Amino acid sequence: MAALSTRALVLVYFAQEGRDAYCALEVFDWLRRANRVDGETMELMAAIACGWIERLVGAGGDVADVAALLGEMDCVGLRPGFSLVEKAVALYWDRGERASAVEFVRDVLRRGGVGVDASGGEYGGAASAAADGERGGPVGYLAWRMMMDGDYRDAVKLIVEFKESGLKPEVYSYLIGLTALVKEQKEFSKALRKLNSSVKEGAISKLDSEAMHSIENYQSELLRDGVLLSKWAIQEGSSDVLGLVHERLLSLYTCAGCGLEAEHQLWEMKLLGREPDTQLYDVVLAICASQGEDAAVRRLLAGVESTSAGRRKKSMSWLLRGYVKGGFYLDASETLLKMLDMGLYPEYLDRAAVLTALRRNIQESGSLESYMKLCKRLSEMDLIGPCVIYLYVRRFKLWMMHML
Repeated sequence: MAALSTRALVLVYFAQEGRDAYCALEVFDWLRRANRVDGETMELMAAIACGWIERLVGAGGDVADVAALLGEMDCVGLRPGFSLVEKAVALYWDRGERASAVEFVRDVLRRGGVGVDASGGEYGGAASAAADGERGGPVGYLAWRMMMDGDYRDAVKLIVEFKESGLKPEVYSYLIGLTALVKEQKEFSKALRKLNSSVKEGAISKLDSEAMHSIENYQSELLRDGVLLSKWAIQEGSSDVLGLVHERLLSLYTCAGCGLEAEHQLWEMKLLGREPDTQLYDVVLAICASQGEDAAVRRLLAGVESTSAGRRKKSMSWLLRGYVKGGFYLDASETLLKMLDMGLYPEYLDRAAVLTALRRNIQESGSLESYMKLCKRLSEMDLIGPCVIYLYVRRFKLWMMHML
């Protein structure tokens, strides 16, 4: 214990403010080479190093000086079990010096990723961090901080800029970027729904071609960045990354309403042995139905009949809603009838939605057949009460009434 105290006192002596920090690092390096660095000594040196970093950042020093100090720490074998780079980035970020945080990470990358946690994996166990959906590595951590502040687009642009400028972001920063893209897509899709609702209600005027073009361009940019980040992750990462990439692409395409692309990611995940959540199948099924993708609908329905009644009902209900949303009212009616044939009883709101849609279809096409067929079947199963159908024949100025 006395020897340990001596080592600690030597380190503290050389680490005092006003003394050369590199002397303390040399002492630590000598202790390490002599195999005299235990956990407590490492912890003390790490605490001293954090103090140096805090003083440098707080004094507004050059980011290159902070990166250089981290490089020296790396050279003497300081392995604190956490990322000193993340410590520095957090200090810059919390002080509101975002530009300095970005420049600091850029400098770290130029120096080859010094000062990061070496506890395992590329850039300090980034594999396990990213697998849990967390940040990992300098670029990933900075992008994660941006994402937590709601700057989803900036987080993606940061990663793309670093990569395209010839630097090498860690593989798992691409996963952080994909996660940020999914969050941005969710916000964008939500804003579009509100906008379309306002237009439909007449609260705002219909969008002109220029506004529609801007919306389409932004949507294309989000998807293009998703493809780009996933390509880099797959090229540079291990096989463990593939499932995470397809999982995020599935979320991105689903939020964007891209049915066929989302379906493709479902099959990619299955091929990798990562079974997607059953609700994801239903959501993709509904999207494909709303877009009239009959072949995709058949593929996704292929395994539904062998599942439980509850599972079948959920899937068929999603399919029905997809058809209604896409304006495929006759397909929705046929789906509802098929559910009845299978012994599944659709929810009241689903039945009402299909009947309402078919009534609108009568006004447009003048055909009563589908509506009457569905009403008759629902009445036979006591799912609706007696119906009175009124039909106005414009040519003869005649109203006709028929009771079901």
